[in-house]
Amino acid sequence: MSLELPLYYLLLLAVPVFFFLWATKPKPPPRSSAQLRLPPSPWALPIIGHLHHLSRGGLPHRAMRDLARRHGELMLLKLGEVPVMVASSPSAAREIMRTHDATFASRPMGPMSRLWFEDSNGILFAPYGDAWRHLRRVCTQELLTPRRVVSFRHVREDELRRLLSAVADASAARRPVNLTEMFSTFIADSTVRAIIGSRKLKDRDAYLRMLKGLFAIMPGMSLPDLFPSSRLAMLVSRAPARIMAYRRSMRQIMDGIIQEHRDRTAGAVLLRLQKEVDSQFPLTTENIKTVMLDIFGASTETSATTLDWAMAELLRNPRVMEKAQREVRDALAGHDTVTEDDLANLHYLRFVIKETLRLHPPATMLVPRQCQSQCRVLGFDVPAGITVLVNAWAVGRDPDQWEEAEKFVPERFERSTKDFKGADFEFIPFGAGRRICPGMMFGLAHIELALAALLFHFDWSLPGGLAAGELDMTEAFGIATPRRYDLLVVAAPADTKPIQKGKRNRFSSD
Repeated sequence: MSLELPLYYLLLLAVPVFFFLWATKPKPPPRSSAQLRLPPSPWALPIIGHLHHLSRGGLPHRAMRDLARRHGELMLLKLGEVPVMVASSPSAAREIMRTHDATFASRPMGPMSRLWFEDSNGILFAPYGDAWRHLRRVCTQELLTPRRVVSFRHVREDELRRLLSAVADASAARRPVNLTEMFSTFIADSTVRAIIGSRKLKDRDAYLRMLKGLFAIMPGMSLPDLFPSSRLAMLVSRAPARIMAYRRSMRQIMDGIIQEHRDRTAGAVLLRLQKEVDSQFPLTTENIKTVMLDIFGASTETSATTLDWAMAELLRNPRVMEKAQREVRDALAGHDTVTEDDLANLHYLRFVIKETLRLHPPATMLVPRQCQSQCRVLGFDVPAGITVLVNAWAVGRDPDQWEEAEKFVPERFERSTKDFKGADFEFIPFGAGRRICPGMMFGLAHIELALAALLFHFDWSLPGGLAAGELDMTEAFGIATPRRYDLLVVAAPADTKPIQKGKRNRFSSD
């Protein structure tokens, strides 16, 4: 979940339009809701509801965690016109994603979501039902099962060589390495090759810039999302025009991909499936575009952001960095390269990734859900139609569940069986239940391979003599909650052999 503007701007904007929005205030709730036992709420203001509380705690996931500490693990907020229930504990998450999983399996569709998706909802935001189940099954079986993920191994390893070559070139030129940009490129190119077979996404850099802009507002808390019944909110907001511009540009890129592959014998997987799927649930060209954007967007942004956080945490914690490097280099002693065959015994590396996901889940508030029918959660009544947020960031930092919850300590997983695959509700970076992230294994395969290779081949430090503790770990707005600043680092080849400037380095492809 993200904000169109910082909250203080939003609140300033709310003042002059207060009386206009009052004229379009939402219908009162049904009388029967007076008899419901609703979750507790903080004090609210007219029109804006509880938005002012979110301005006090920085980003929404942090502010909602602070509110939950005062008002309870299950909390009812009103964000503008929109009622939202926030779950901030493992027990509340379990009720939503296991006990009542089917009831909360659908997605809310606000004005910005409707503008973006129109009549093609893809798999991430589609309403729960037979059509969604069918499309998800097709996509997971053809692209995201463990067997299919393994089949893309050669693509990942080939793109890894290009990533390492780019790092080596920067090292030889004695310039800082922008790992944030390199991670995005590595994940994007690898995903494109796996899904559609092309070496590189046309207009990739423009696509990545648009993706970052889109992830900052979609699905979000723009004025139209907060006041969906107000025409004025739609008129004064910049979000609708930006959404439509992104939609046109990104679908033009998808049109080019589809045109390029439609006549090939070994064309894109989804284009082949278009002719094979059940006619009861046809796979339209618009659905194909949306599914491709779902997969490209989710995998690129979340995996690249997780890699970025992992390297930042290692740089901030030299003891952990040294231990992880020692494990990788001992296990791969005598090897020239890192392949996926080498990853099986890198247990501490996996603990590093788990700890990164605990502290920095790919989507801090997960993807919003919607209650389809009235039910009870932790003894409270939840009305049908309400938007539901699960604060995975707060759950992963719950001091009742995790010792030294705010510290980066991968060793905690040496003595813990908690995993992120949806069974342990103290640790839910990918969600759980029917709407658990379908691309979890696809993304993790990239993260493990890249992190192992970077630790094996290079020694790392911060530029300008910056001390480890001085690295800025400030978060930015966005669905994937990236770091605010790009990760600029100094890389030195671990074997200390010089790489001559102007010569092809040892990672370059033949």
